[in-house]
Amino acid sequence: MAKQFTVISGNRETSQHTVLLPEERFEHWRNVVGAVLEDAQTTWGELWKELQGKVIDGCMVLPQAEKGFAPECGWPEFLEKMWLLKHYLDYASRFSKARK
Repeated sequence: MAKQFTVISGNRETSQHTVLLPEERFEHWRNVVGAVLEDAQTTWGELWKELQGKVIDGCMVLPQAEKGFAPECGWPEFLEKMWLLKHYLDYASRFSKARK
């Protein structure tokens, strides 16, 4: 459990500070990481949805997309990086949600 400590300083009023145990700090960290990863996954999904039907059909780049934006690395590598990013986000999200 958290312990209450009183901070005593020279000329200032005393104040109460809660000091978290390492397990509580880790749980808080996991919750923050989980929230950030959830937002990252939502953003990834929105980006992927934007590409669907306009740039790609499943995993194939549509011919009309070839005329517009073209990533420097080429479409196949760009799409592969998008999928890798999704897997990394999923893995990190599962890690942050894992329970004891």
